Amino acid sequence: MSGPGGAQEVRADAPDPLYDRLTAYAGRPAATAGTGKDPVNAPMIRHWCEAMGDASPAYRGPDAVAPPTMLQSWTMGGLTGHPHGTGRSAAYDELLRLLDGAGYTSVVATDCEQEYLRPLRPGDLITFDAVIESVSPRKTTKLGTGHFVTTRMDVRANGEPAGTHRFRILKYRPARRNPPLRPRPVINRDNAGFWAGVAEHRLLIQRCTGCATLRFPWLPGCNACAGQEWDTVEAGGGGTVFSHVVMHHPSFPAFDPSGEGGPYAVALIELAEGVRIVGNVIGVPYDKVRVGLPVRLEFLRTDPELELPVFRASEGG
Repeated sequence: MSGPGGAQEVRADAPDPLYDRLTAYAGRPAATAGTGKDPVNAPMIRHWCEAMGDASPAYRGPDAVAPPTMLQSWTMGGLTGHPHGTGRSAAYDELLRLLDGAGYTSVVATDCEQEYLRPLRPGDLITFDAVIESVSPRKTTKLGTGHFVTTRMDVRANGEPAGTHRFRILKYRPARRNPPLRPRPVINRDNAGFWAGVAEHRLLIQRCTGCATLRFPWLPGCNACAGQEWDTVEAGGGGTVFSHVVMHHPSFPAFDPSGEGGPYAVALIELAEGVRIVGNVIGVPYDKVRVGLPVRLEFLRTDPELELPVFRASEGG
């Protein structure tokens, strides 16, 4: 199992007396009789596609379906907790409290798997159940020591099986290290060319050789024409802040310029070429980042082994 941010699990610890108590939760419900907050609907599909830059005609018009990867969107409970209808179980809360009480108070999502059984269409009513599928023995990763908790959600549309969402988190006690390091990016065959460009201080954008559509992030096929052949163009470096969030909790010193774990901004940058990329805005305090702020591409070495594209703005931008 890979740890968060591409960090590899480095060892399994000695027998853990807590583990027998944790495994007793495997097979117990994580959510029961959950209902989606809204039916599948065209506005959410449109907002998703705009944010992702996905122009596929399958997601527009009278015969539109929802992008399959929106599966989790229809079941999420929102930022204010888990309101009536999401069905989160007492057993899942008990499991998290048990881990918190043992000192594993930090949490990070590590990976998810989805299986799609039928397309979701506007008007579909979403219901779901979830189960605590497994709790791992104690593991030590580069982030710290803890337990991986896997839940499986079975999603239905109008009562018919529509998909399965398997989600894994790590509840952990942070490792002590100085200085704090950012998580490593996961590099695979689909995005290796992008990271090779970053190593050369070039931000490369895929371009379909069939229809010339630019796409980012890197994908194996074209969203517009489904073509499989592509080349790249190099971004000029100019852009603006399209959207942003300010992260207050949990604290993550590696992302805070002061190194103290204070708030930091994460922005969705619209490049001059028309595609969007998520990155940090530097050169201004987190509370000065705003929609429309002009930025310029730079490359930041965050530690001896990691260099990332970032975007510099100025107070008067």
